[in-house]
Amino acid sequence: MRVHFIAIGGSAMHNLALALANKGATVTGSDDAIFEPSKSRLAAKGLLPEQLGWDARRITSEIEAVILGMHAKEDNPELLRAQELGLTIYSYPEYLFAHSQDKTRVVIGGSHGKTTITSMILHVLGYHNRPTDYMVGAQLEGFDTMVHLTEENEFMLMEGDEYLSSPIDRRPKFHLYAPNIALISGIAWDHINVFPSFEDYQRQFSIFIDKIVPGGTLVYNEEDPQVKELVENSIHPIKKIPYSVPVYHIEEGVTYLETPEGPMPVEVFGAHNLSNLEGARWICQLMGVDSEDFYEAIASFKGASKRLELLVSRPDFIVYKDFAHAPSKVSATMSAVRQQYPNHKLVACLELHTYSSLSQDFIGEYGHTLDLADEAVVFYQPETLALKNRPPIPPEMVRSAFKRQDLKLIKTSGALSTYIEGQNARPLVLLLMSSGNYGGLDLKRVFG
Repeated sequence: MRVHFIAIGGSAMHNLALALANKGATVTGSDDAIFEPSKSRLAAKGLLPEQLGWDARRITSEIEAVILGMHAKEDNPELLRAQELGLTIYSYPEYLFAHSQDKTRVVIGGSHGKTTITSMILHVLGYHNRPTDYMVGAQLEGFDTMVHLTEENEFMLMEGDEYLSSPIDRRPKFHLYAPNIALISGIAWDHINVFPSFEDYQRQFSIFIDKIVPGGTLVYNEEDPQVKELVENSIHPIKKIPYSVPVYHIEEGVTYLETPEGPMPVEVFGAHNLSNLEGARWICQLMGVDSEDFYEAIASFKGASKRLELLVSRPDFIVYKDFAHAPSKVSATMSAVRQQYPNHKLVACLELHTYSSLSQDFIGEYGHTLDLADEAVVFYQPETLALKNRPPIPPEMVRSAFKRQDLKLIKTSGALSTYIEGQNARPLVLLLMSSGNYGGLDLKRVFG
């Protein structure tokens, strides 16, 4: 099969390109910018475009499928040529559905926890040598690609995000998968550039529920009031399985999960992560892994990439970096770390740099999210606002939004480095939260 990717450099797109090449397809691609790690990974497989940019001459009638990435535009010359030739054009999720039509599709949805839950399930299945097709949104340790496709595997496990499918298909990705088994971890307003109101955002999850194959199963977090209301009000003919935070306790900084075999230490911690674990347990059970085997495997799960990543671990000084950036994720991460280290000074630093977080209309959603920190810092760069043609956010607006007048505001990576290096209290936990890189701050240099 000959497949061409328009916008091959994206995180998801390049992984799908690698997966198809591994299956034996002839893969070509184009993009106007490709960054690491996509660049090196594509080059290693001989899939890196010789030249950046778009060129309609790349599109010929011999191409059997075109896969269109969200980074492209509606007037992309390669897309226009493919449409002119009448070629089959897929969005990323459309192609995954087409591949998995004859498989049992398992889709993990929710505003937060999707990657962690999917990672937990893959860890358990891998531990017990149960092969599955999969797609997950973040690079996981021990996996060459984050998309794996076969003809023979029974299940297709997919992380189902609610962002748009392609420039010419404005449906959220998870509306296209038609799961046989689904999970919703929680609903907290995100992607405000696409879903301008919470009601509009919530509606996408209602549609997702209705897209589950009749007679299928939905596993849902009953402790999230929005999820609970949507699921209980749904009349779609599916089986509904609620889950909640399992019973656990903490001893000397170690979290123990209560299981039928007795207390079991686990590497992950915090109510949010343990709720994710319980959701993963139900999904694994529906995929044929019983609870005893699940607990045996999950004991060695160390966490998803970029989720509460331990950077420094000393008896009196601990540093975590977490991908948290949306308000609900910040609150969950803060709660987990505070509960795990009740006797440490907790210093939390959150970077604001996404479309949502830098919006004056949205920043108020961060109210009280940093309350559990002994010291709280918000890092943002005014020039980022200028690049996005956004009005400046006055310091008092930020402090008011977070409902914390002692909030420290830092606007350069140099000033942040100085602040971190000046933290002398012991015992101390430093929690860095961002989907960015703090203006290019070299964390390895800061922490030696």
